[in-house]
Amino acid sequence: MSGFFNTKIEFLKGIGPQKALLLQQELNIFTYGDLIQHYPFRYLDRTQFYQIAEVYEDLPYIQVKGRIRSKELLGEGRKQRLSVVLADASGEIELVWFKGVKWMNTSLKTGVEYIVFGKPTLFNGRLNMAHPEMEEATDVKQDQSYLQPVYSTTEKLKNHRLDSKAISKIMAELLKAAAPNIAESLTPELIDQYKMLPKREALLQIHFPATTDKLNAARFRLKFEELFYVQLKLLRQKTVRKADLRGQVFKNVPTLTEFYNHHLGFDLTNAQKRVIKEIYKDLCAGKQMNRLLQGDVGSGKTIVAFLTMLMATDNQAQACLMAPTEILADQHYTGLKVYADKLGINLGKLTGSTKQKERRLIHEQLQSGDMKMIVGTHALLEDVVQFQNLGLCIIDEQHRFGVAQRSKLWQKNPAIIPHVLVMTATPIPRTLAMTLYGDLDVSVIDELPAGRKEIVTVHRYDAHRLRVFGFMREQIKAGRQVYVVYPLIEESETMDYKDLMDGYESVKRAFPEYGISIVHGKMKPQDKDFEMQRFVRNETQLMVATTVIEVGVNVPNASVMVIESAERFGLSQLHQLRGRVGRGAEQSYCILMTSYKLSKESKIRLETMVRTNNGFEIADIDLKLRGPGDLMGTQQSGVLDLLIADLSKDARILQESRAAAQQIIEEDPQLQLPQHENLRRHIQSLSKNTVNWSRIS
Repeated sequence: MSGFFNTKIEFLKGIGPQKALLLQQELNIFTYGDLIQHYPFRYLDRTQFYQIAEVYEDLPYIQVKGRIRSKELLGEGRKQRLSVVLADASGEIELVWFKGVKWMNTSLKTGVEYIVFGKPTLFNGRLNMAHPEMEEATDVKQDQSYLQPVYSTTEKLKNHRLDSKAISKIMAELLKAAAPNIAESLTPELIDQYKMLPKREALLQIHFPATTDKLNAARFRLKFEELFYVQLKLLRQKTVRKADLRGQVFKNVPTLTEFYNHHLGFDLTNAQKRVIKEIYKDLCAGKQMNRLLQGDVGSGKTIVAFLTMLMATDNQAQACLMAPTEILADQHYTGLKVYADKLGINLGKLTGSTKQKERRLIHEQLQSGDMKMIVGTHALLEDVVQFQNLGLCIIDEQHRFGVAQRSKLWQKNPAIIPHVLVMTATPIPRTLAMTLYGDLDVSVIDELPAGRKEIVTVHRYDAHRLRVFGFMREQIKAGRQVYVVYPLIEESETMDYKDLMDGYESVKRAFPEYGISIVHGKMKPQDKDFEMQRFVRNETQLMVATTVIEVGVNVPNASVMVIESAERFGLSQLHQLRGRVGRGAEQSYCILMTSYKLSKESKIRLETMVRTNNGFEIADIDLKLRGPGDLMGTQQSGVLDLLIADLSKDARILQESRAAAQQIIEEDPQLQLPQHENLRRHIQSLSKNTVNWSRIS
């Protein structure tokens, strides 16, 4: 947008310094550009009139037309109210005012026809409208049919006469002044191809739509443009990176072949084979790999990670795998050590609790190149950790690491940036992956290893607890182990702790003959580990815990997961917790316990869990329920500050805009062709300081 849109809003007619300050504080509106992009969140249909007899309580804001039959001042002093009876041919309705009573009483005339706009409510069995908008029917142009915009505002703004109607007036002023300054920001070809409104028309129609069709066309145009520029930026980064960043070539894979043919001991799924081929192709290309590997819990990402590490070590490079917690790092290390030992590979582990003496040895072996592979936590980022030739970084659950932390890893090889493989067990809906990780290549492991049985999920109410305890006892008698998980909601830690301890006591009373471990956030890490290890070794048969076990240890013998107060968990979290069981060959179960009082959303979440084990379907539903910001945590929200598009609803527009951006980048990666001048200019005018969390390296 042009310099006009950088003008401070206090210079707009009707605002001034005081209101400008309020708009800045309350709505983050500083400039004309910010204001014009403060889009209405809904519209009131002023095109339709109801007969008074058709009006009922649950209707939204509606319009009626009628004559004032009578008016009466009721009550005394400050409690005075004005009651007006409005009638049409079909019936009558009461209109009530509690504020501005005297002024309304003098300005409303009996016998005159009015257009009345308000929300019908029922009071003492009688329909009424409180504080409706009133216009004399004669004042209204005959052709007046319009959708009235409703803008988000706040109590503080309303108290300073900046309600939705006032914002609407200011917006009309701005659009008048802005019209000559609105430059087209898409190419004529795109506008033609997708039959879009021009930019100026779209901005006018989004604020003051002439018809519903025009409103829909304006929405499509502005959503398309917003998503198009997000995609264009990401795809340009990807193209530039592929053109500019060299990567080591890992073509020879003798150890990998030997391991695959003689030591693996089971066959990979087709999805795993496909992903390994995609990775190998990247590692042979001479460009730096930047790939996201998505795989549901238990889909076999760890073995893919190990085979990728072998590609590096087979070519005289080192590989590291970084996990967000010690528990997870230990789990990876234990799993990979079995394979590394078979091949005589020196695999190390570096975490916060590694002893000083071991650390020194690890540092020496990494620097000399004797240690080919290492698994660790944030400890790998420390400056003292130096590699001889780091060729590959694998990051598990990357959304738990900040951008600055990750970039420290790439600096561990000043000669040539290491290849990057990011793994996540949190299924990310396709629309979100395209927006958050649009500059990465994405691989998906979308099938479970052979022999894995689907986890049976049931929903039970608290009243069924004795039956549930009976089922748990049967499973323990059959040699299995059980998790019982309680919610953890930060704001009420004391309450959570009490819930957990109450639960622990009732489990202890119900199962006096069995060992019970307890794990929660207030424990010291070593105590947590001690309890976890007892459970792993089957010294305890039940594990009572808060969600700290969400990405926890792998206990193939644990086949029952009981989630208490399941309605207090998000959908993706429930799915992650369920993934803690079903690690062995036995049939596993997940039991969702709730009270009878459930919100509509909670019911959808629980029904979804019972119906499907598919993490991607679950993530899509979660996105619809919670919106993108919540799903990825605040750390990712930099990319998701979308003004009008909604990733949970606009998947089709996102795909179209990405395809359009892809085509343009393929033709003209630097946007130098004359027909792309609009795009070039618009990119330069877009905020220079937006943080893009999706950048992995």
